[in-house]
Amino acid sequence: MYLVYADGQGNVYDHPELYGLARSGDMIVEMLEEELIPLPEGATLVGLPNTRAVGMNPETGEMLPLPEGSQAVGALLPQGFTRLCLPGYVKTDKSYKLPLFGYSAVVWKDGGFYVAADLTDDPEQWNPLNCDREDVEVGVSSLTAKYPENRLYDHLSNCALGYECLTSSNTFLGRWEGAVPVSYSCNAGCFGCISEQPDDSGFVSPQTRMNFRPTVNEISEVMLEHLKTPQSIISFGQGCEGEPSTQAKLIIESIREVRSITDMGYININTNAGLSDHIRGIVDAGLDLMRVSTISALDDHYNAYYKPRGYTLANVEKSLKYAASQGVYTSINYLIFPGVTDREEEIEAMVEFVRRTDLKLIQMRNLNIDPESYLELIPPAQGEVLGMKTMLEIFREELPGVVIGSYTHVPPADLARAKQRRVQI
Repeated sequence: MYLVYADGQGNVYDHPELYGLARSGDMIVEMLEEELIPLPEGATLVGLPNTRAVGMNPETGEMLPLPEGSQAVGALLPQGFTRLCLPGYVKTDKSYKLPLFGYSAVVWKDGGFYVAADLTDDPEQWNPLNCDREDVEVGVSSLTAKYPENRLYDHLSNCALGYECLTSSNTFLGRWEGAVPVSYSCNAGCFGCISEQPDDSGFVSPQTRMNFRPTVNEISEVMLEHLKTPQSIISFGQGCEGEPSTQAKLIIESIREVRSITDMGYININTNAGLSDHIRGIVDAGLDLMRVSTISALDDHYNAYYKPRGYTLANVEKSLKYAASQGVYTSINYLIFPGVTDREEEIEAMVEFVRRTDLKLIQMRNLNIDPESYLELIPPAQGEVLGMKTMLEIFREELPGVVIGSYTHVPPADLARAKQRRVQI
């Protein structure tokens, strides 16, 4: 398990002597053989600017940072893979904030790259290699020509072609889960927001938030164009927008309009679910799926990251309970971070939260953040750090009826039939 590092020009090397190390929170740790898997297809190796990789002398156990001029290397994993460790590094400039990505530990072993990760879902559907960019360009040309006045298609074309966002690409490919952003505003001030950051945050947002309010007609056109197969999903709440439920009136009118024409496919919302009354109205309009973003089931941790405006974690729980009671297939978009999510108190609180809200699915998502900034923001650990692998095992044992995955799923057959009954009503 040899150390992987890069030089100043971005060339990647494996060290001939030192073993690779990893991080759990702010602790440098040894990597475990049983946690390593070959680097998945679709993963990307990246250098970590202003860092030095840290390796271990296998004979003495001494931890050694490489000389200046080198930098640590991390892997960015495709959906379906949950990282178990961060790369082992020290910063050469402690004021520097790493770009907003989910860095995973990587080593060289048996003639290839390996990462500390767990396969938590089928990676094929969201493998970037399965998204033909030429096909996306054809789809963009076709739909923007068909709907020349629809600003949403113009906006999504930049997401698909510029950012190579897979969800917006699906919108133009007419497959799987497609995107329909609706909101330029938000009721949270997420520390790691990928679409809007305060000028003094030190982070650079990798995406630009939409800056207009679409019409019901624009929204309905996108939804109806995508909802043409029983397995299709159209989703409010994208990385290029704020909180979709702040535009509840638009969403409610659009769902009603679409469901008056077709009962095909599934309507999903990705939301923080803090606006309980708005969520209730959206659910009652005919919502099928709801994915709620959370980083913790503990108030102090949740509040530190999300900085909620006018709502609390109790509102989030209320929204989830109501949606589940109305037959909506509910899940959480669980933003996970090795050394934090696997703390004893975090695991216990999340297990109870899942049970109380009758969740059907936990979507494991690697948190895109600068590790030092995040660790400075949140409360310190109160109990033992059990490890990400152990955390996943506890979830699977304690929550046997809950799916552990990485992205939005079409409900099982019994819940799908319940959805059809809701549409008819």
